[in-house]
Amino acid sequence: MGNFEILNQDSNCPARRGLLRTSHGDIETPVFMPVGTAGAVKGILPQQLKDIGTKMVLANTYHLLLRPGAEVIEKLGGLHNFMAWHGPILTDSGGYQIFSLAPLVRIDEDGVEFTSHIDGAKIYLTPERAIKVQSQLAPDIAMCLDECISCSVPASELERGVERTIRWAKRCKLAHEKKEQQLFAVVQGGIDLSARSYCAAELVKIAFDGYAIGGLSVGEGYDDMIRTVEHTVELLPYNKARYLMGVGRATDIVAAVRAGVDMFDCVLPSRNGRNSLAFTENGPVRLRNSAHTNDSRPIESGCDCYACKNFSRATIRHFFNVGEMLGAILTSIHNLRFYQRLTASIRESLRRNEFDDWAKTYLQKYGNF
Repeated sequence: MGNFEILNQDSNCPARRGLLRTSHGDIETPVFMPVGTAGAVKGILPQQLKDIGTKMVLANTYHLLLRPGAEVIEKLGGLHNFMAWHGPILTDSGGYQIFSLAPLVRIDEDGVEFTSHIDGAKIYLTPERAIKVQSQLAPDIAMCLDECISCSVPASELERGVERTIRWAKRCKLAHEKKEQQLFAVVQGGIDLSARSYCAAELVKIAFDGYAIGGLSVGEGYDDMIRTVEHTVELLPYNKARYLMGVGRATDIVAAVRAGVDMFDCVLPSRNGRNSLAFTENGPVRLRNSAHTNDSRPIESGCDCYACKNFSRATIRHFFNVGEMLGAILTSIHNLRFYQRLTASIRESLRRNEFDDWAKTYLQKYGNF
């Protein structure tokens, strides 16, 4: 039996409910992974993550390589012990930082040189080193080093980036020896559908445990993003997990599940929570607004999270206004729970074979939320 099993296939669209098997437990998909870039989801205890329904978290190879270093984490028993999170973990390879830290990057065929955004030190990451570091970190799922490509680059640069991503994936596969750790490849190609087709076809030939769709939600717009996702998903093996990287608005997730995506991560729930914006089924709530000065309601009526069961909007607004960190923590807890409730609703509608109608209603109601 493989590492991924389809439990339900929607009869009216490519959406499916699956079971992803890892060394630290099985996960029902579609699944949303909170982002713990440097080994922690900011301000949230591992037990709180568990309490809100989190099954899997993401950490970042590049940032952990800078601080505290892969050797330190390895000596401390690996990332699970380091984070005190004993469920499944996925690590990004550092490929996204090629895009996000572009002014600090020098890339060639062998790998990428980063000028540390912390102290200016030179950090060189090859495909082989990315795999070695992820072996030391010991997550359940490692990612191939890829070149995350902007949607606005010239066609010749896009082609070079796609070819490099494929060559690096081959090198990652050869370097990957940790049998209990799965290795996912990343399909690149911007919003050029022919480039996506070529990249996906070449990566499928190499054969990986799962496949990610990278290089989206980087300024291309909703319609182009969903069009690219729908096109790319059809090119990936049916019996392998499909992971849409860094895409996280609620409607994006619903539309991508409808296209056949199984896994998601995004900083939106925690980052927005730290900035006083809460997600609710009735739309976003800006908790700093004076309208909530005397508001005794929870962030969202009917929500079962710790914040909503114990604190009013007025109290949380006060925390933000006086610089009390609890405001950011409570709002982040609520937002992360909102995402877990969303994916639980998706899985349940898939189990009942009602997802397609549920998704159409959801997307019509919430638009670009």
